[in-house]
Amino acid sequence: MEGRRIIGANPRPCNGRRIVAKKRSRPDGFINSVKKLQRREISSRMDRGFSISTAQERFRNMRLVEQYDTHDPKGHCLVALPFLMKRTKVIEIVAARDIIFALAHSGVCASFSRETNKRICFLNVTPDEVIRSLFYNKNNDSLITVSVYASDNFSSLRCRSTRINYILKGQADAGFPLFESESLKWPGFVEFDDVNGKVLTYSAQDSVYKVFDLKNYAMLYSISDTNVQEIKISPGIMLLIYKRATSHVPLKILSIEDGTVLKSFNHLLHKNKKVDFIEQFNEKLLVKQDNENLQILDVRTAELIEVSRTEFMTPSAFIFLYENQLFLTFRNRNVSVWNFRGELVTSFEDHLLWHPDCNTNNIYITSDQDLIISYCKADTEDQWIEGNAGSINISNILTGKCLAKIKASNGHLKEEDCSSGLGNSERSKSAVAEALEDITALFYDEDRNEVYTGNRHGLLHVWSN
Repeated sequence: MEGRRIIGANPRPCNGRRIVAKKRSRPDGFINSVKKLQRREISSRMDRGFSISTAQERFRNMRLVEQYDTHDPKGHCLVALPFLMKRTKVIEIVAARDIIFALAHSGVCASFSRETNKRICFLNVTPDEVIRSLFYNKNNDSLITVSVYASDNFSSLRCRSTRINYILKGQADAGFPLFESESLKWPGFVEFDDVNGKVLTYSAQDSVYKVFDLKNYAMLYSISDTNVQEIKISPGIMLLIYKRATSHVPLKILSIEDGTVLKSFNHLLHKNKKVDFIEQFNEKLLVKQDNENLQILDVRTAELIEVSRTEFMTPSAFIFLYENQLFLTFRNRNVSVWNFRGELVTSFEDHLLWHPDCNTNNIYITSDQDLIISYCKADTEDQWIEGNAGSINISNILTGKCLAKIKASNGHLKEEDCSSGLGNSERSKSAVAEALEDITALFYDEDRNEVYTGNRHGLLHVWSN
């Protein structure tokens, strides 16, 4: 849900990514934050039929073409932390400039070249560095890594920016630290907001929020108020949620550019009822309390719409499509599309998610926001063929139609594609079925028209046509 801190196994899609400094009892329990789901304008073009047919063609002949391994049997240089040498699942994938970055659960991050099909380097610069999350900053063509270190008992987040050009040369240590003045100890956090081009940090030590420019990392302004319980970011604005009173919650809407207060108001609540979520999206405020109706308030006109609690049940996650005034909800492996009048717009015909906890690392929304690509349960008719393998489903967000599907029965290798030891065509079907088992991360490279998946064995697979 938008703006809520990402900790443990309770992720949510958001404009950017919020990573929390988390107290840890063991050094091997790092949990990934939510993968950045890029959001830009979703167009209402007249050539929608052509767009759908084009999308079908793009994904029609997708097959497995490469396999990379994030695990280094030689242990790299990470001898200080034995758990970094263990083979673990891939939890996050980012692609930029023909490079694929794969972050393993252990905290090791490897980069691979799609041009040479070889590993370039590891992003871990010191022997005690455990990388928690990745963010590609398109404003200056750099990769930001968010890490914790054994030297301070893994208690503080530290950010580093490294230009892609340096990574291409294998110079992962050529980056520079960010936000060094900030104390990002638990429950502090850092959130990257790609839509507004901002970074939000929270220093729990002095209860100060700060906003930085994502282009040059200059500090723009700070918010110091111990009564602020949460900040949610939307295009152009921030919503400040204050400590709840008995029958209402104080709210403020600020300009994201300079922190100017645009509106202050109280929203009435049902007494003694837990607040499931409060979300702000453009001029719409969404409020849901336990076992109560969903309220959609237009903060400009004060118009209030209520949606029955039997029709709209609290989802486990949202994805918001701002320009089209729609949002996706995720609940019990199902995805639905709603508008801000509280009406169900679309239910997906064939898009049953594999993971019940809505692991958004296995979901990608295209930049046009017309397609959703997810790791899903296989069709009943295919289960006897594919065994434990799922499928990668590509569906149209506006119609709910499944446009294409990568599955074991149609994603097999051709012999000429077996350049990375995946085997010959006789065993390609088995290799594809194995690659479609236990997918733990998914990313779609729109420039190359390739889907990248990672699995629990730390293997990274490339699907292309």
